[in-house]
Amino acid sequence: MSGEFKDGRIVIVGASLAGLRAAEALRDEGFTGSLTVVGDEPHPPYDRPPLSKQVLLGQATADTTDLPMRRDPDADWRLGVRATGLDPMAKRVLLEDGESLPYDRLLIATGTRARPWPDPEEGARDGVFTLRTREDGAGLAERLAAGPERVLVIGGGFTGSEIASACRERGLEVTVAERGPAPLVGALGGTLAKLAAVMQRNHGVDLRTGVTVTALNGDGSFTGAQLSDGSRVDADVCVVALGAIRNVEWLADSGLAAGPRGIACDAGCRAFTMYGIVTDDIFVAGDVSRFPHPLFGYQMLSLEHWGNAVEQAEVAAHNMVNPGPLRRPHLAVPSFWSTQFGLNIKSVGVPTYSDHVVIAQGSLEARRLAMVYGYQGRITAAVTVDMAKATDYYRHLIETAAAFPPPPGAQDRALAADVPVPSAVPDPALLSHGPTVALTGYLPDRRLAVSQPTR
Repeated sequence: MSGEFKDGRIVIVGASLAGLRAAEALRDEGFTGSLTVVGDEPHPPYDRPPLSKQVLLGQATADTTDLPMRRDPDADWRLGVRATGLDPMAKRVLLEDGESLPYDRLLIATGTRARPWPDPEEGARDGVFTLRTREDGAGLAERLAAGPERVLVIGGGFTGSEIASACRERGLEVTVAERGPAPLVGALGGTLAKLAAVMQRNHGVDLRTGVTVTALNGDGSFTGAQLSDGSRVDADVCVVALGAIRNVEWLADSGLAAGPRGIACDAGCRAFTMYGIVTDDIFVAGDVSRFPHPLFGYQMLSLEHWGNAVEQAEVAAHNMVNPGPLRRPHLAVPSFWSTQFGLNIKSVGVPTYSDHVVIAQGSLEARRLAMVYGYQGRITAAVTVDMAKATDYYRHLIETAAAFPPPPGAQDRALAADVPVPSAVPDPALLSHGPTVALTGYLPDRRLAVSQPTR
């Protein structure tokens, strides 16, 4: 039986971080069969986080962000070709060039793409950018290096905030327009979002909250934007940072449980059908997946984290080439980091899965702290600001379902100095960007009507 798993044909759709690490892990696990990796971009797998950091700062160029290969996966790379359909019955992946690839097992790692400006004509104006691909990073970096008068960033999530930080570090005037009450509020809740707002304004960002952009102005080239409060922002560069769209459209007729929130799978990365039946030959990994996690009430999690893509890809690869009793679950605690406005922000756990928070170490005033999140009396997350080494301690508390608030030993001062307050995680519908961790619950992305035959 195990020999059958180590041979055959495996196709990976998605040639980014998760796809590459899965291909390497498959060979590490002893897979000797045919391995094909399909990617819609023409480049080999590259690293995306530097695009909003080093590349925009001019410290690196977009074409130097290739991901290192830990080993040669001996794969047939089909780059620059998009998957357009999946036939699970015939076990074939359909490509836009007309070819179809047969498989015995399939890994879907198609990730996400940047959400575009809703008006295509306005979004196509010269000077309007999104930031997701290598080409996006190169184009935006070139425009920032030319010294625009002002940059407008639409959306105050992590990507938008990192772009604004890069602009200020370059000495550029920047306006951030955020629909919610503060930047990062969707990911970190209201308390830390207040610190984020203060830091942006202290660094010279023209931060506009509680507003939306209603129109992008210009005739051919972007010249500014109208806001919902009636004001206008004059700018010559606009970056649309409205979050991500999961790449699932090509699966519309596949029968899989694929929708706007991603592809549902079990803890072993096996995809579900739209009827809730787990498949045994189709696996999912990376940003496009949503999976149950026992530490967070078995909520279906959708993550946009670098670390999750790596860890889930390795679990999926292991389970693709091992029989049931040897398979393992993906139970890693989510973690995420960001550098902006001189601060290092690191998150562990799921801050959005919380009802209260407490500052366990440091203080908002010092701008160096560890904030711990709890839900119904147990610790579910921690976010540190310039205290990254503390996250390992809080990870252990999360993994062991430790009581919230944390014990005094975790703190710089007595517990009584800080009383838990509501975490103030807003409804994502009230934001112009989504959190990096989305709790998708048990709600399906489509409702089915089952017709029973009459007797």
